[in-house]
Amino acid sequence: MSAEATNPASPGPVAPSAPAVARRKSRPRIDLRRLGRAALLGPAVRSKLPDAIGHVAEAHRAHHPDADLDPLRRAYLLAETSHRGQMRKSGEPYITHPLAVTLILAELGAETTTLTASLLHDTVEDTDVTLDQVGEEFGEEVRYLVDGVTKLEKVDYGAAAEPETFRKMLVATGNDVRVMSIKLADRLHNMRTLGVMRPEKQARIAKVTRDVLIPLAERLGVQALKTELEDLVFAILHPEEYARTSELIARNAAGGDPLAEVADEVRAVLREADIPAEVLIRPRHFVSVHRVSRKRGPLRGTDFGRLLVLVNEDADCYAVLGELHTCLTPVVSEFKDFIAVPKFNLYQSLHTAVARPDGQVVEVLIRTHRMHQAAEAGVIALGNPYTPPAEEQSAGLDGERADPTRPGWLSRLLDWQRGAPDPDTFWSTLRDDLAQDREITVVRPDGGTLGLPEGATCVDAAYAQYGDDAHACIGARVNGRLAALGTVLRDGDTVQLLMGQDPASEPSREWLEHAHTPAARIAIQRWLAAHPGADARPSDTADGPGGSRPAGGAPAARPRGADVLLDRPGGPVRLAGCCTPVPPDDIVGFAVRGGAVTVHRTGCSMVEDMKGRGREEIAVRWGDTTACRVTLVAESFSRPHLLADLTEAIAVEGAEIVSATVESPNQQRVRHTYTLQLPDAAELPALMRAMRDVPGVYDVSRVQAPAA
Repeated sequence: MSAEATNPASPGPVAPSAPAVARRKSRPRIDLRRLGRAALLGPAVRSKLPDAIGHVAEAHRAHHPDADLDPLRRAYLLAETSHRGQMRKSGEPYITHPLAVTLILAELGAETTTLTASLLHDTVEDTDVTLDQVGEEFGEEVRYLVDGVTKLEKVDYGAAAEPETFRKMLVATGNDVRVMSIKLADRLHNMRTLGVMRPEKQARIAKVTRDVLIPLAERLGVQALKTELEDLVFAILHPEEYARTSELIARNAAGGDPLAEVADEVRAVLREADIPAEVLIRPRHFVSVHRVSRKRGPLRGTDFGRLLVLVNEDADCYAVLGELHTCLTPVVSEFKDFIAVPKFNLYQSLHTAVARPDGQVVEVLIRTHRMHQAAEAGVIALGNPYTPPAEEQSAGLDGERADPTRPGWLSRLLDWQRGAPDPDTFWSTLRDDLAQDREITVVRPDGGTLGLPEGATCVDAAYAQYGDDAHACIGARVNGRLAALGTVLRDGDTVQLLMGQDPASEPSREWLEHAHTPAARIAIQRWLAAHPGADARPSDTADGPGGSRPAGGAPAARPRGADVLLDRPGGPVRLAGCCTPVPPDDIVGFAVRGGAVTVHRTGCSMVEDMKGRGREEIAVRWGDTTACRVTLVAESFSRPHLLADLTEAIAVEGAEIVSATVESPNQQRVRHTYTLQLPDAAELPALMRAMRDVPGVYDVSRVQAPAA
């Protein structure tokens, strides 16, 4: 069966209730057992709507008053008949699952075709109903959606069934985002009812939800599903922290709510200004409270929620903002305008904050009712993607904004997945790609734009613009100035890519260090795999602190790194970029594809990950050469001339800067990442001490992969 549930009397993670209350305050959670009985005993009159889908019809008509309910009636009858006799692990009739999934989508405003497919989404997978029968009875759109969410059989695909199912689903989503809408609602109901499963299976499903489904919900803008999925995953994977957060929320709820007082004050201000508005208190969900507590320390009453102001027109949003900043004490640094510059997932809102006399800060979100629907339901609120857009909505839009149901990140994902050579590569690359949840837009000299994930470099821009032809890229200009291909781009940068004329141009092996996007990494890796003996040209190096070119303009030779010896004959050896081991670190090697051996520090978090994947462990040891390459992260407070002082300290110690990135300041803190070449690994401790001695620097550490 594709979905399993829990007996309410059995132990298991309890679904957090705060977010659900905020979204469905007018409609209580449905009694699945009662729905199951209705499914089996309800009226079967062909012309009458069955009692079991009454709640679905009510929620659907709230968003679509003129909707034709006959397709829902027919879909329910087919689903109930097909699933009859099938039971969930909790003992409930199986039909309760598609009913619950459909109710989730109906409450978010999904249109009739989506709801029809949702009722049928498990029939082809779990019953004798065929896709052709679905198409004949309900049309090609419903057939396509049902096919998109139908899993591939393990008997045919073995261990590759799960990644290949997701690949199939994402390709289908590229043509119709309603496929992923159904999948997200399906996973939410399964997560709500996961307690009957074995703990290890709960954890496995929760991890896939965390790594793949939640980022997809975020990118599609479906915040209502994303926040509840986050809380359910939090309860399963971090039960102790979840319990502490629950206790914090309960303890705060026992006292008075200071947000109520501020809400009344805001209502009075807006009434006086004659601005029609609805002021609501939105409690933070569990994960949000947990994040805020880790960021701010002990929480105060206003930290447990935010105020939401809903108005009718876009102009009213700015009018509300003006009144709040005039009549209350604004915290100017907290202002963000996501109406003028929407997020990549269609989110629009004004964010601000006001300070109370006792020092507490109240965050305020200001948006129209239409923006609020889009913020909660994301692409689900867009309706049928096959419906031609109104002229006024489509005119003047360009590139990625022309079709909001096919955003730029999805197009890029579909492009790179074609080049993923096997299910393992696709699965690991998909998780890495989805972990990059912010986007930037850079401008080409011809006025066009490229959408890239935050942290992307000129290498990524080259492959995004030219595909495999980017192998011939020899440099770049960023905002009119020459820049190394490893330069990290920022939102709004103008990027001109300089292409060589030699058709036999080769990418540098070191480009992999700068490739941030899957499309770039896969293209470079594919070229390197096809040319195993090629001596690819060295990476470009921009003139500037820590990087120079010899007289005559010839590229500097790549410095030799520390030697690693194998205890047996083997293929090429490379030092892992996640932990950059150097002598005399304790090291361990693992065999990877292509016969190569990758070397990690024994304390690297990726070691357990490699063992878990069944990678063969190889005995390795350091050779006589002591030169090494290492990546260091310097954490500092922002101040003038800090970068110059740090690079000077590095140069004095005799280290060469191979590449460097400086992240945007966050609350006056700056993070610098340097890849350095040292003539002797024994000099590393002295180098790190010298960097720590630079005024404003409070920590210097070796780069380390995040915990797997």
